Amino acid sequence: MNQSLNANRNTGKILMYAALVLGAVLMIFPFVWMLLTSFKSAGESVQIPPTILPRQWLTDNYRRALTSLPFLHLYVNTTLLILFRVICAVAFSSAAGFAFAKLHFKGKNLLFSLVLVQMMLPSQIFIIPQYQMLAKMGLTNSMFALVFPGLVSAFGTFFLRQAYMGIPDELGEAAYLDGCTQWQTFTKVMLPLTKASMAALTIFTAVFAYADLMWPLIANTDLNKMTLSAGLSTLRGQFTTNYPVLMAGSLLAMIPMVVLYILFQKQFIEGIAMTGGK
Repeated sequence: MNQSLNANRNTGKILMYAALVLGAVLMIFPFVWMLLTSFKSAGESVQIPPTILPRQWLTDNYRRALTSLPFLHLYVNTTLLILFRVICAVAFSSAAGFAFAKLHFKGKNLLFSLVLVQMMLPSQIFIIPQYQMLAKMGLTNSMFALVFPGLVSAFGTFFLRQAYMGIPDELGEAAYLDGCTQWQTFTKVMLPLTKASMAALTIFTAVFAYADLMWPLIANTDLNKMTLSAGLSTLRGQFTTNYPVLMAGSLLAMIPMVVLYILFQKQFIEGIAMTGGK
């Protein structure tokens, strides 16, 4: 009986590990293919049947990618975009989340309903009015144009509101009895208790900002004002595309996020695990 149970458990473990290995291979394969394609010639990259390993390892594709795009400007623009969007999302969402969770004021439910409606609507709906606002202010082709849609995060407001609702009201009442003002209660008592949630919001905001493609292409037409994702799209031709150069540029564009993940790997995992637990 015990032997059959152990055999079933071992079989289950083997199947589970096999599924995990298969999933890992499926996730890693596109990156491996991108790396190998970046060393191929243009003809070899579209060859049918496809070849996995390049016949000759060409490094000229990376030189062409670097000369085709102003990567220094793209790196700086992307870094500033991520930085400013993270700061705005964490600062404004923390204040708004605290207000919706702990304060009582007229129209609170209506305002929070508007936040939920904004989350449910596709972001493409807001592109035209946001662009018109920037155009009237004369702020297109600028860093502010890239940051503008992320000044306030509906997702961040909802996410941090849930975090503040998990904090007992007695802590705020005790702070009030000790003589704290509402601002002191927020900054010195409540805010430090949401560090894990703010770390998770920082991670998601950074990833979403890095991957944003449509808005940077619309707001900024100057190549030196674009982000990495928008700049890479210019390597794709209307009729033909040099895929090895495109893959080389994509690998170069991955560097900031890879470095960010290596430096903050623990925070990435903890933040995502924490949001799943919530």
